[in-house]
Amino acid sequence: MADPTPVIDDLRAESEELDRLVDRLTPERWALATPAPGWTVAHQIAHLAWTDRAALAAVTDADAFRALVRKALAGGGSFVDEGAEEDAGLPPAELLATWRSGRDALDRALRSAEPGARFPWFGPPMAVASMATARLMETWAHSLDVADALGVTPTPTDRLRHVARLGVRTRDFAYTVHGLTPPAEEFRVQLTAPGGEVWAYGPEDAPQRVTGPALDFCLLVTQRAHRDDLALTAVGPDADRWLDIAQAFAGPPGSGREPRKAGGPSEGSDR
Repeated sequence: MADPTPVIDDLRAESEELDRLVDRLTPERWALATPAPGWTVAHQIAHLAWTDRAALAAVTDADAFRALVRKALAGGGSFVDEGAEEDAGLPPAELLATWRSGRDALDRALRSAEPGARFPWFGPPMAVASMATARLMETWAHSLDVADALGVTPTPTDRLRHVARLGVRTRDFAYTVHGLTPPAEEFRVQLTAPGGEVWAYGPEDAPQRVTGPALDFCLLVTQRAHRDDLALTAVGPDADRWLDIAQAFAGPPGSGREPRKAGGPSEGSDR
């Protein structure tokens, strides 16, 4: 059984990097619009605070988490926006404190969880490492939206290996959530990491494959950029189709981002 500590450590580092980005923002900058329609910087942090609380409930109180899921289902498809709205109107210092305390509690819960434990989630149940990976993926994705609003270009790190691996592992989920039958055969995925090494997944001799920068693949599977704006190559019809529907996050199909307009920012709807 793999030790989940490295990914929990990387989740903490990813959260701290985003924390440094918003720590000293003025109230006016907390109110800046992000690429997610209707969401400000405050909404992005409030959403992370909400999902951290949901993850903490899943890890520590399954009954409370099931109640949360029932409430979410009763609200239709609006629960993500409603969750963000719960805290987005708080004074920035209070919102920041809420996010920090929630993620610290989740960090402690993940580190103290029993080896082999599995927790309920909005998709399939998750092991400790999977839960930490999902939280890292979402923290990274929403940090990109915050950085976009602030006019900052984040430097990619090797923590992206967790997002890339999750993107590969959720291939069949992406097909299923779009009402498609997943291909029977594995793909070969070869990605160039920020440091220059190659992260490879799947059989070396697989006839269908995806290649390109790891950053671009992570942007695709978190739906933070349109495929047309990324340097990813697919060989084979199924692999090509995957790049149109890839989705590493739980829930219904995301609408993704539109291709960048000449000289303008990326637009589109994706939380």
